Amino acid sequence: MAGMRSGSLSGRRVGAGYLLAGVGPSALVAVLVPLRDTINLAGDVALFLVLVVAAALVGGLGPALVSSAVAVAALNFFFTPPFHTLAVNDPSNVVALAAFVVVGVMVSWLVDVAERRAQAAAAGAQIEAADRLRAALLTAVGHDLRSPLAAAKAAVSGMRTDDVALDERDRDELLEAADGALDRLAGLVDNLLDMSRLQAGAQPVHLRPIAVEDVVARALDYLGVEPRTVLLEVEEDLPDVLVDPGLLERAVANLVANAQRFAPPGEPPVLRVDEHDGAVRLQVVDRGPGIPAPARDQVFQPFQRLGDSGTGLGLGLALSRGLVEAMGGTVTPVDTPGGGLTMVVVLPVGGAS
Repeated sequence: MAGMRSGSLSGRRVGAGYLLAGVGPSALVAVLVPLRDTINLAGDVALFLVLVVAAALVGGLGPALVSSAVAVAALNFFFTPPFHTLAVNDPSNVVALAAFVVVGVMVSWLVDVAERRAQAAAAGAQIEAADRLRAALLTAVGHDLRSPLAAAKAAVSGMRTDDVALDERDRDELLEAADGALDRLAGLVDNLLDMSRLQAGAQPVHLRPIAVEDVVARALDYLGVEPRTVLLEVEEDLPDVLVDPGLLERAVANLVANAQRFAPPGEPPVLRVDEHDGAVRLQVVDRGPGIPAPARDQVFQPFQRLGDSGTGLGLGLALSRGLVEAMGGTVTPVDTPGGGLTMVVVLPVGGAS
């Protein structure tokens, strides 16, 4: 029966189809035999045809053909005079049974073709999505990873040149430029690795209760924010959150960095933390251009940047949501009253299941 297996249907589904093909006709016979004087052969044929279609939908071509063969035998034996023999006295009944076989085979074949086409379409869509992701990754690698690498190389090459005399201040500036470029490169590579682990379901998550203020402080230190570039509003006596501190730090840092990128001059983003509805809520508020509602799902896709502009791999928001959801939290974009965007992060409190 291996050659009759439809497409990539699972063994369990094919087995269920064969079970239906074997048991279904017997159950239908038990129901219809007492009604032979009420339902004519045409009605019996229609009901058995429904059974054949069901077997095709569940298990594919093989179970449908088996169901069709068992059904025509049952119709002949139980529902065409003389009953309980394979003889058929009425030529019209012979035509009806032959038509049933033809229709049953055709329906089985059509259902199988439709199943294969649906699987081919799904496979094509997956391939197309993978191609788009690959193209976006190549574009990102070609520009966003190469830019900090080129900046670091230029700084190092400048220090090694013999054509220009450099004083100590010049060397310090070049070293600082190289260090900053390599930090950006390391951050981009870390984001790529974390996103690949999230998509593969291999991102380790180690939950433990911790004060959210400590994680926020480390996230801001990681960003190296200067005074007043982020306004911090933290409610007192917050409960501990049940998170992976390292993952939450990365998520908060990415959200704040995104808000800083779009915040207008003189209006730094606000990082607000409070308790809300039995959970700890962290809000990253900016007064930038915001995100139109139809595009809010798009910006959480890897390698997507709103309007396909700006710098960076387009991983920050996607990675933040993935990391927070891996810890049992949520990330939701909402409009900032008066204009802008607010990213609302909801985290489970320590000891929550």
